[in-house]
Amino acid sequence: MNTIRAILFDKDGTLVDFDRTWGRAAGAVMHRIAGGDPARRQRLEEVSHYLPDEQRFLASSPLLAGSSGQYGPLWAEVLGRPVTEELFSEINRLFGEEGRRFLTPIGNPADTLGRLSAGGLPLGIGTNDTEANARLQAELLGLAPLLSGVYGYDSGHGAKPGPGMVEAFARDMGLPVETVALVGDTRHDLLAARAAGAIAVLVRSGPGPVDAFADEADFILDDVEELAARLLGAPAGAA
Repeated sequence: MNTIRAILFDKDGTLVDFDRTWGRAAGAVMHRIAGGDPARRQRLEEVSHYLPDEQRFLASSPLLAGSSGQYGPLWAEVLGRPVTEELFSEINRLFGEEGRRFLTPIGNPADTLGRLSAGGLPLGIGTNDTEANARLQAELLGLAPLLSGVYGYDSGHGAKPGPGMVEAFARDMGLPVETVALVGDTRHDLLAARAAGAIAVLVRSGPGPVDAFADEADFILDDVEELAARLLGAPAGAA
């Protein structure tokens, strides 16, 4: 890990608790966008691989790693609406509102990223969420002052698993991309890192299993706290 000179973090499943945030938010979003129609809401749950009683997604859900531009056409078909940017914007707005209401971090990311930043590492977020919502959630979690870049699927660099966000972060930091680590919890993150030629770090803190493809990553860790411990050593006062 000595070659890591900057870190681009995925957001959901890496810094934000996916099920406790988006599992709860999704039920509210589906209810709102279905206009209270129970049959339409049930169909949205089915195509989203969502378990309403447990307020969580199955590992096969297209929402786990995809943007609204990727799963939105499935919702459009259920809703009987055309596949347009207007629909995607509505989905993003609703998820932004409900995601803010249920926002739950994994551990204490402000402390962990604060230690990494103090250690001299430029930090960023690269997510298939919108840039605006990523910035809002980073602000709410106290991460905004620690970040040198925030990239969403709509920031002009493409969505993961494409390499654009990673390449943009490396370019903005003035660093060779091979010295940048992308830390995430899905295969999309792994493929994005590989496509860019960056260091691929997988964490097990997300809703889906990563050990099945962990041998394709450079490192696999339990969470970002373990990453900080590996890079900086244990925090002061730790046992």
